[in-house]
Amino acid sequence: METRATRVLGIRYPIVQGGLARVARAELAAAVSAAGGLGQIAMAGLHQPELLRAEIRKAKALTSAPFAVNFPIGRIDISALVDLSVEEGVPVLSFTAGNPRPWIDRLAGTGTRTLVLVAGAEQARKAEQAGADVVATVGYEGGGHLGRSDLTTMVAVPMVVDAVGIPVLASGGIVDGRGLAAALALGADGIELGTRFVATREAAAHERYKAALLAAQPEDTLVIKQSLGMPGRVLDSAWTRRIQAAEKAGADRDSVLAMVDWAANERAAVGGALDEGLVWAGQAVGLIDDLPPAGEVVARIVAGARAAAGRAAALAGAQGEG
Repeated sequence: METRATRVLGIRYPIVQGGLARVARAELAAAVSAAGGLGQIAMAGLHQPELLRAEIRKAKALTSAPFAVNFPIGRIDISALVDLSVEEGVPVLSFTAGNPRPWIDRLAGTGTRTLVLVAGAEQARKAEQAGADVVATVGYEGGGHLGRSDLTTMVAVPMVVDAVGIPVLASGGIVDGRGLAAALALGADGIELGTRFVATREAAAHERYKAALLAAQPEDTLVIKQSLGMPGRVLDSAWTRRIQAAEKAGADRDSVLAMVDWAANERAAVGGALDEGLVWAGQAVGLIDDLPPAGEVVARIVAGARAAAGRAAALAGAQGEG
């Protein structure tokens, strides 16, 4: 299933696993990549160079296929970790939540491909101007960090496709082959999925987190951090309702930041204390009802996309004959 994104990223299928802070480790990244997609190791939670190096080497031991390392920008100095990833031969680095230009410039001449997560056409144009090889645009229904607008994936993707000349991945509300077929029909070159890959056997998420995803419906998600200008979609819980209430009451920035820090995410996502922290989840939880191996998810998406494309082609042919 060749697209511009598969050619640039060196993968078989246009399916990219999201960065997934603290739950995307070598096992998940390797499983996705071995199945023909692009798996990613999340740097978040691996701030010490020796920890990231060990995870990269573990992934290389598990698969010879390309994988990526995902870097959130602006929280810590990632210079040494980016250099380490290049030294270890990681073929793709992805960047989220900040200005990617300094990091893309730093990678000049290394042969490393870059993927930048954006929200909308303006950010996509800036990423392209900075030298990004691929952008992934996330719609409002997605899990984790979103853009400041409330554009849905269905609207955002064609706007981004029309705005840039580099490959575009669709993200937000996509869990299966129907989503991939729709993304390709909108002009995207592939998809990036987050929530679906949390609900897999290899994800390093706590079993209570995974169980909560299976039980959830779209209305069981809510958006927090709007007062910080960094909205993100999470699962509904006592903790996230408390955050939302504090924001609505006008809590100061430092108070909100203290409630949404990395420790709150780790307590819930890794420790399983869902009512004492936060976990990211998109509205597509309503389409997830099992915990398969990650490689099976990739295979299902490919088969489902081909079936959906076949239905569309058959319908178009029938209408043409009519």
